[in-house]
Amino acid sequence: MTLKTHWCESDSRFIAGHYQPAALIDLALSRDIDSHRLLRGTGLFHDDILAGRSRISPQQFLGLIDNSRRLLDANDSSFLFGQRLLPGHYGPASHALRHAQNLHQALETLIDYQLLLSPLAAPRLLLDEHYAYIHWLDSCGANEQWRFVLEASMTSMVAMSAWLSGERLPWQCSFRHDEPRYVEQYWVHLGEHSQFNRPLDMMRLPRHCLAQPWSNTSATAGQVARIEAREQLDQLGFASSFLDCLYDYLHAHVQQTPSLEQTAQAFAMSPATLKRKLHKHHTGFQQQVDRVHTHVALYLYQVKGFSNEEVAQYLSFNDTANFRRSFKRWTGSTPKLIRQLLALG
Repeated sequence: MTLKTHWCESDSRFIAGHYQPAALIDLALSRDIDSHRLLRGTGLFHDDILAGRSRISPQQFLGLIDNSRRLLDANDSSFLFGQRLLPGHYGPASHALRHAQNLHQALETLIDYQLLLSPLAAPRLLLDEHYAYIHWLDSCGANEQWRFVLEASMTSMVAMSAWLSGERLPWQCSFRHDEPRYVEQYWVHLGEHSQFNRPLDMMRLPRHCLAQPWSNTSATAGQVARIEAREQLDQLGFASSFLDCLYDYLHAHVQQTPSLEQTAQAFAMSPATLKRKLHKHHTGFQQQVDRVHTHVALYLYQVKGFSNEEVAQYLSFNDTANFRRSFKRWTGSTPKLIRQLLALG
C-alpha cells in the first residue's frame, strides 16, 4: 500500500505569521525586547507580519521560539504564550473553537484543524470509562524547543477550557521530564497536581467534563466555521505533518512493525530519502517506532488493563522477557514500575 504524499514538513511555509507567531512576538515586545534581535536569523520581518503577508515554516517558528526563550529569559514565558493561543484569532478554525458546544466538540475541532490551531504540537484524544486523555506529539521536530512548545500547548488547553466553560476544569498534567526548578509556574498555570517523570506528556480529566454544555455559543456559527476551516485546509493541500503521517502509519501497523524499507515503500520514497527526511526533523526511524510502541503499550496497560504477556503478544514479541527489555529501553522503566505509576495517576 502506498500512502498519499500530501503532508507538510519542517521547512514548509504554511503558518500565517500573524497567527501564533504574532502572539509570541507581541509577548516579547510587551517586555521591551527589540524586534530586530527577536527576529534575527529567522528570515522574518516585522513589517511583513503586521501586513499579514508572511507565511513561515515550523523551522522558522522554532527559531523564533529559540530567540524568545533566550531574550526573555523568564520562567513564565511559555505559559504566558500558551494563554494567548486558543481559541486565538486564526480565522474560521478559531471561530469553530469559540462556538464549540462542549469540550468534546472543542477537542475534535482542535484535532481536525490542528495545522491551523496548533501547528507544532498534535493533540491525540483517548477515552476510557472514567477519563479523557490528551497526549501531545511533536509534529515538526521541535527538538530542544519541545518543552517550551509542550508547556504552551497544555496551558492553551487549560486556559481555553476555563474561558469557554466558565470554570477551571480539573485537569491533571503529567510530563516525561524531571521536575523543573520553576515548578511553581506549573502549579499556577496547569494546577497543583502536575506530575513529572511520568510515562507520557499527557493531560487527563474526568470524562463527564467532555459533555457539559457551554453557554454563549452558536451551533450554526460553529458549523459554518468548520466548513470554512476545512476549505482553508484544502487550500493548503495537506492536513497533517510528515511526522504525524508516519506516526499514524506505524500506529495502524503496530502489530506487524513495518521495517524501514516497507515504510519507505508505503510513503513512495527510497529508504535513503526517508532517513534524510527523518534527520531533517531531528529524529530517526527506530525512535519513531519506539514512540508508537510506547504509546500503544501504555494504552493497553491503562485503558484495556492488559497484562505484560498480553501486551507482548499484541506487539508481536516472541517472549515476555524480550518485551520487558525493549520496554525499559523505550521508557527507561520496567513495565511493573510503569503500571504502578499508572495506578497512582
